[in-house]
Amino acid sequence: MKSVSRKLDRAFQVRPSYFQCAGMLVLVKDSPQDQLLVPMKPIKALLLEYLARHGDEPIQARSLIKRFKIPKPQRQEFEDTLKALLRQQRTGQKTQKKSRKPEQDERGTTAPGVPRGLISGIVRKSTGGAWFTPHPPNGAANAYLADRSRDDIFIYPEDLRDAHDGDEVVVRVLAKRRGNGRRCGRVEEVLGRSTNTFVGTYFEHEQQGFVRVDGAAFNEPVWVGDPGAKGVQPDDKVVIQMARFPTVSRMGEAVIMELLGTRGDPGVDTKAVVRELGLPHDFSPAALAEAREQAAAFDENDLGDRTDLTSETIITIDPVDARDFDDAISLTRSDDGHWLLGVHVADVSHFVPAGGALDQEAVLRGTSVYLPGQVIPMLPEVISNNLASLQQGRVRLTKSVFIEFNEKGTPLHADFKNSAINVKHRFAYEEVMPLLKDPQAAASKVTSEVFALLGRMYELAMLLRQRRFEDGALELFLPEVKIQLDRDGNVSGAIQVAHDESHQIIEEFMLAANIAVATKLTDLGIKFLRRTHGTPDELKLKGFAEFVASLGFPLRQFHDRHQLQRLLTEVHGQPVEQAVNFALLRSMRQAEYTGEEDGHYALAVENYCHFTSPIRRYPDLTVHRLIDAVIRRSDRRQKIGARTTDVNKLGQHCSLTERRAAEAERQLIRVKLLRLLATKKGETFDAIITGIEKFGIFARCVAYPVDGMIPIEQLQKTELLDYDRVTRRLFSRRSGVAYQLGDALQVQIARIDPDARKLEWTLVAASQRPPIRKTPRDESRGSKHNEKRKPTRRSKSKPRK
Repeated sequence: MKSVSRKLDRAFQVRPSYFQCAGMLVLVKDSPQDQLLVPMKPIKALLLEYLARHGDEPIQARSLIKRFKIPKPQRQEFEDTLKALLRQQRTGQKTQKKSRKPEQDERGTTAPGVPRGLISGIVRKSTGGAWFTPHPPNGAANAYLADRSRDDIFIYPEDLRDAHDGDEVVVRVLAKRRGNGRRCGRVEEVLGRSTNTFVGTYFEHEQQGFVRVDGAAFNEPVWVGDPGAKGVQPDDKVVIQMARFPTVSRMGEAVIMELLGTRGDPGVDTKAVVRELGLPHDFSPAALAEAREQAAAFDENDLGDRTDLTSETIITIDPVDARDFDDAISLTRSDDGHWLLGVHVADVSHFVPAGGALDQEAVLRGTSVYLPGQVIPMLPEVISNNLASLQQGRVRLTKSVFIEFNEKGTPLHADFKNSAINVKHRFAYEEVMPLLKDPQAAASKVTSEVFALLGRMYELAMLLRQRRFEDGALELFLPEVKIQLDRDGNVSGAIQVAHDESHQIIEEFMLAANIAVATKLTDLGIKFLRRTHGTPDELKLKGFAEFVASLGFPLRQFHDRHQLQRLLTEVHGQPVEQAVNFALLRSMRQAEYTGEEDGHYALAVENYCHFTSPIRRYPDLTVHRLIDAVIRRSDRRQKIGARTTDVNKLGQHCSLTERRAAEAERQLIRVKLLRLLATKKGETFDAIITGIEKFGIFARCVAYPVDGMIPIEQLQKTELLDYDRVTRRLFSRRSGVAYQLGDALQVQIARIDPDARKLEWTLVAASQRPPIRKTPRDESRGSKHNEKRKPTRRSKSKPRK
């Protein structure tokens, strides 16, 4: 017990070390409880950040190399970078090698080591240039999490130099405003690249090799040297490493690193997206060896001091094609009407000890990635799909959360145990509600105990759901698209996944368990990785209220979550449902992992974390280790957990990997749907307007849920159309023709490029809408002047935000 106590006291109180990983320095923090591998910034950004924090301390190159444990291959680069910073007087170091504190730029944003008048931040490319988002005042940069603000600075192509989307750059704000009064800037230096690796299609021209990079990253092809490198042939999909990034006046240069296969072949698109986003795919030999050792050592008959629940009636409900079963449910009710809910979650921490090779792989990946036809697991399949997976009829180790509710659904008490279970029945979501609606048919398919459990689960879940919405929780209705593949891996169709009461049952119980765990850790004063969702920006919510009012849904108190939820319920099933839900989503902040106590706006709770999916999410695994320490400790004064700064760094990393996984799924679904549509040119499709901008209309195909654009030039062939930014509609003052969100269209494919992720529609027919009445807003613009105006055209020299 004393040794355990010492280990807990020493948790996270260790010196950092660094190693090189995929071109980035990676911080490693070892402790008996956990190991953090947090991707750090490039050497220059790392030095700037360190010097900004330790500006009053003597700085020597040798001491920094020793402090950061820089490996020998990187030491010369480290010293050269430090000398360059001194030479450029970026840090203002004196001859005694002391550093002064960083300047504050004119916007008040801390820019470590950057002289006055310059701002450091992240650049995001868009049509006609790029938007620059300065780092927040604390200096933390997170390319995936940064929300674009109204004060963002626009950078024209000629001022962008060779900066690429997501790069960390230093920008000088220009005194002269251009284009609609926008604040503009010029890139002075690139501090760090978001990536040097890209995927594209190889082709040859005049005996030279080129690659057309996938997506909209670059407008022009990249030169890769003499043809035939690595045996590639025209139309092959390849991975390249950029040697020199392109500028407005200079072509980019790259080296071919890997041949993926012929463009369009089954499996090649998946490889392309995986490589493009830098998703880890192959496990290290050390991780695989450790997984095999854990499998060999596991004995289901040796439960140790765990609570034996193997005789209890416990079930799982998951997607029909799931293989990694994280959670299982038990539920009883006492004579006084109280409920005892048991949420039993796979005890992954038992098989993945902190600091081992498996743990290093898990934290680096951050999450499992679910792609059409393929899963890239966070852990090797011998763990994720076997040892840890809560399979029917097998003894499995779990962390159990028991929550007592009164007859009204109010939580009274929560208890936590290390346990072992044996799942009695595995259900797919699609099986649950038909059984509950037809008890006679259920009698021949499940036991009476299992059927009774399903009935209790439904009753309690609906009660908890009602209470949650009464407390102000929000639920957005966002469609989930599932790709259907044939045996060869080609797309045969796509459907929107139904979300019925069976999903709601599991959702309510997972939320209850996550809240119970977060509340317990908070009450004990333990620092842990929270799942937070900040309060939305007031101006964004006000803009959302104006938008929905233009659709005929007045929202008087846009701060009130109850009114927001009533609005979402009112538009459910209507043509504008998707537009309203996505508009509200854009008005809100993104949920993230952090150690800060920021609460969860959408769930209307103060304390929340992820606990119920440790097979596929690393944050859940870290929380499991803390709960394990809580269960096992005897002295409540023991120190458990990490410093807030360490938790925040891990939270940033896990938030990044989560966004990366979601982006990979979105991109691959779009590519596969576009490849399918490319075979259907000339066919007419039903579509719904999902977005309207000054430059055109976005419409989603009903049969194959993918969005394409109808350019404004096509719509204005016969008459001028005006754009109303508030109501998001295009309309003609002369004929009364109007296009607005939710309208039904018939379209055909005009242009399609799956590699560039682009789809352009041709409008065949639109739903007939009564001529619109001119509003005072329209009249104030002056009809005579408007009749003489030229049609709106997209300017090549002016960007759009």
